[in-house]
Amino acid sequence: MVGGAQTHRLADGGLIDRSVPLSFRFDGKTLLGFQGDTLASALVANGVKLVGRSFKYHRPRGILTAGSEEPNALVELRSGARREPNTKATTAELYDGLEAASQNRWPSLRHDFLSVNQLFAPIFVAGFYYKTFM
Repeated sequence: MVGGAQTHRLADGGLIDRSVPLSFRFDGKTLLGFQGDTLASALVANGVKLVGRSFKYHRPRGILTAGSEEPNALVELRSGARREPNTKATTAELYDGLEAASQNRWPSLRHDFLSVNQLFAPIFVAGFYYKTFM
């Protein structure tokens, strides 16, 4: 099995076909999913909780919903000329060889340089700039 055991996946049930394993990459790490998975469901099954960072303050973002209303799990699919940014992981169908990357981080998702902005989180609550200037 590529990427190790899927410790966060139920043993049976659901709408996936467990007889068709698919290999994909997220931030350079090879993981395993199944036919019928979305990128989000395969990431959750592999125990991936952090999928990106917020644009302005680089706060950590994970998968919040299971459908098209997902506000957090925005990823970049493919690379080069076929690069597709700001794709919702919950609507991206998994296929063999899919390459996905997290967004709004440098140099890596786990060790983002601009996550230092979190030190000022008590001052910059959500929407503070709207409330300040009203």
